[in-house]
Amino acid sequence: MMVPGTAVLTAVWLGILTSISPCPLATNLAAMSFIGKDLGSPRRVLLTGVLYTLGRSLAYAVLAALLIASVFAIPDLAFWLSTYMNKLLGPVLIVVGVVLLEVLPFHFATSCVTDKSSQRFGKSGPWGAGLLGILFALSFCPVSAALFFGSLLPLAAKHGSLVLLPSAYGAGTGVPVFVFAILIAMGAQWVSKAFKKLVQFEKWARRVTGAVFVIVGIRYCLLYIFEVQL
Repeated sequence: MMVPGTAVLTAVWLGILTSISPCPLATNLAAMSFIGKDLGSPRRVLLTGVLYTLGRSLAYAVLAALLIASVFAIPDLAFWLSTYMNKLLGPVLIVVGVVLLEVLPFHFATSCVTDKSSQRFGKSGPWGAGLLGILFALSFCPVSAALFFGSLLPLAAKHGSLVLLPSAYGAGTGVPVFVFAILIAMGAQWVSKAFKKLVQFEKWARRVTGAVFVIVGIRYCLLYIFEVQL
């Protein structure tokens, strides 16, 4: 199945929005401090940033592929989803939008990352950044879980994309760290200014995306659940 370019861009945007949300941003800050150790070697800094991004992308691609493949391996469930996907998307998008807008409080976090594991991979050189990316990708909080399970997975399932869209999402989650790696390689004085702007951008980006999700979710509900012709 041919995946539309808009779907790929949407997956990348969801990944970027995930990465700059407060909880994932904390893990990315840890990655930035890890990358910043090699300030004397710009090439090493860039390599570390690339490998970290690839690690995150691989983790999300494998997780999404396993979940989607498991669903489609059950014929009845796959048929039910293909039949009712549009009806499900409406409520799902509204819930995700509500989470992004912080209308309802959600407090949970799951993480397989410990200080010891971070330090262990941190001593492994640039290749440890790839493993660190995999570990950090598997740390979920309300916003990242809503975007991955509530938006990326339905999008990938709808287009039958087991690899491309999850990989694009994973690449998006690593974009800020990769950008900071470039800034670190160019000069550490740029990092502080860029980070402050990133925090400000995240608030507006999350709110705008949340509002869009709610509006699109309501539209899907009207069209496919209540069958209102717009």
